Order: sequence, then C-alpha cells, then structure tokens
Amino acid sequence: MDFQLNAEQREIRELARRFSDREIVPRAAEADRSKAFPVEVHQRAQELGLLGINLPESVGGGGLGCLELVLVTEAFCRGCLGIGTALCVNALATEPIVIAGTEAQRRRYLAAAAQGALASFAMTEPGAGSDVAGIRTRAERVSGGYMLTGSKIWISNANLAEFLVVFAKTAPDAGHRGMTAFIVPRASQGLSVGEPLGKLGQCAAPTCEVFLDKVFVPEDHRLGEEGSGFELAMAVFDHSRPMVAAFGVGLIERCIDEALAYATERRSMGRRLIEHQAVAHKLAEMRMKLEAARLLTYQAAWLLDQGRPNTIEASIAKAFAADAAMWAATEAVQIFGGMGYSTEYPVEKLFRDAKVLQIYEGTSEIQRNIIAREMQRA
Repeated sequence: MDFQLNAEQREIRELARRFSDREIVPRAAEADRSKAFPVEVHQRAQELGLLGINLPESVGGGGLGCLELVLVTEAFCRGCLGIGTALCVNALATEPIVIAGTEAQRRRYLAAAAQGALASFAMTEPGAGSDVAGIRTRAERVSGGYMLTGSKIWISNANLAEFLVVFAKTAPDAGHRGMTAFIVPRASQGLSVGEPLGKLGQCAAPTCEVFLDKVFVPEDHRLGEEGSGFELAMAVFDHSRPMVAAFGVGLIERCIDEALAYATERRSMGRRLIEHQAVAHKLAEMRMKLEAARLLTYQAAWLLDQGRPNTIEASIAKAFAADAAMWAATEAVQIFGGMGYSTEYPVEKLFRDAKVLQIYEGTSEIQRNIIAREMQRA
C-alpha cells in the first residue's frame, strides 16, 4: 500500500490550496450574503487549469483522474462550500458525456466545457428526488428527434449553463428502464430557467428550476440508447460521489481551522478553551473524522481511476463525509458558543452550508440503502 500522493498530485493540491486562500476565502462571506456566484473566480480557476482537469486531453481537458479532481475540490470547498460547489459541479454534468457520448458529442460539448463553458445535470424534479426512477419529464419521439416536456428543480448552475444533460422518460410505464438522457443546449426554444432558489446555505452556488415546454432535441443529442438513462445515471454517481465526499472533507477541514484558532485564543474560567478537556475532545474528534473521511474519499476515487468497481466505497465515502461535516459544523458552533450563532463569525455559515451534503447527490439514507444492497451482492 502507498498512501503518498505523487509529485504531480502534490503540486495540483498545493496550487488549488493557494488559489482557494487567495481567491475564494476573501470572497466567501460576501458571496454568501449577496447570494451571487463570483464569476471572476471561475475565470481565474480556468486560466490556471484547475477546471476540467478530469476531461479527456483529446478535447482540451487535463486528462487526469478522479483523485486529482477530489484534491482540487477539497481545497476549493475548504475555502467556501458554495463557491467550491459551483466551480466543481461541472464534473457531474460532463460525466454522462464522457461515459456515453459519441465522438461528435464529446468534440462539441466536452471541448466547450474544457474551455470554461458551464453545464448542468438535470435529474431532480419536484416529485422525484431520491426516487430517481420516479421522474415525470417526458421525451416523445417526433420526426428527427424528441420533444421534451416537464420541469426540473434544484439544478446547479442552470442560470449560467450553456447546455444541460436532461433525464426524461421515453417509456413512462417502463419504470427505471424507461429513462433516457439528452444533451439540451440552453438556447433551445421552449427551455426556460427560473431565478436562483432561496436556500439555507451554499448561497453562492446557484440552483434553479428548469422548465421544458415542448423542447425539440435532435436524435443525435441523445446520450446512449433509449432506456439506458437510469444505468447511465448510476454510473455517473460512482464517478461523482467521491467529488461530493470531497465537499465534506473540505468543510470539515475549515471547521477545524476556525474552531482550533478560536479555542486557542478565547479564554474561559481562567484558561484557554482548548485547555478544557470537553473542548479539546471535540477538536480531537473533528481531526479523527477528517482523516477518516479523507481516506475513504481518496480510496473511492483511486478505485475508479484503477478501473475497479467503487459503488460501495463511493457511497461509504459520501455518507461518512456528509454526516461528519454536519457533525463538525455543529460542534464548531458549540465551541464558539454564543459567538458561533452570530453572523460576524464564519462558523454559522459552515453550519448552514453543511446540511445539504446529507441530502443532495443521494441522501445519507439512500447511501446506506446502496451499501446494504452491495453487501448482499458480495
């Protein structure tokens, strides 16, 4: 076993950390207050080659693996989970095209993403979140392609996206076997995007409703065969869940940074907070959960890069990191005491940002379902 990053990976990690400290951290509080994604950060990350690193070199991407994506994601989300999510979630939208796209689709859309175009993964609907197979958006065959009708919700970066990967039912009565994926340009007639939705946290990462009113999609924009959409989505999640686990790893690290600094400086009952065992144990537990979450996340990414199955490991990493992040954020607020509840200090934002990690990309409960299912198959 070798737990060391290679020289290139260490360089990528350090570059991403410096970028996060310089460009993301100073903007985090204001971006949260204004509920606006700072697009200039995206531009600068693109210029440094920190975006699209997992896209194929043939389309202008970095040609690197999931582990490298995880390293960048962790660094960005340590700076701000909202900004980091908006920067990294493109990997979720482009992965279906990496997996199932034709050469023409890859040249057109992955190349655009490699040059900085934003994209959206449009699966969730008002009545279908964890129940992926329960989506109601329809794709009816017409001459030359399909007509899409329906709506999506909580779609990341939809207001900024140049194209979307939309999942719809081509055979409504076939359950999960009736789902198909399509690449839909943002400018398509009949496609409209609502204003960013109000949220508890991750306010700098825009999420919107998407409305499809008889949107025509040419047949050559279908991803894979009809009915292959559910299988494609599950394959995408094996690729994306290590990245989402890294969201949690970054946030846990930030919780430790803030709580440790405060506990070292703040005095109570004649001693620094960290000299009180009750507080010191909270910090020690944070560090334990950070190391465990990081190792689980790296393992899930490494397995994928080795071409090995990682479904159970990806679910374990995602569930553990999400739950640990919510716990760490709660304990950080507790260490700060009353000041932790104040908007003048950063931990209340960490608390708000953390919660959705247990909900999106498969809830913590769904991850446990997957883990239990895979255990039975072993």
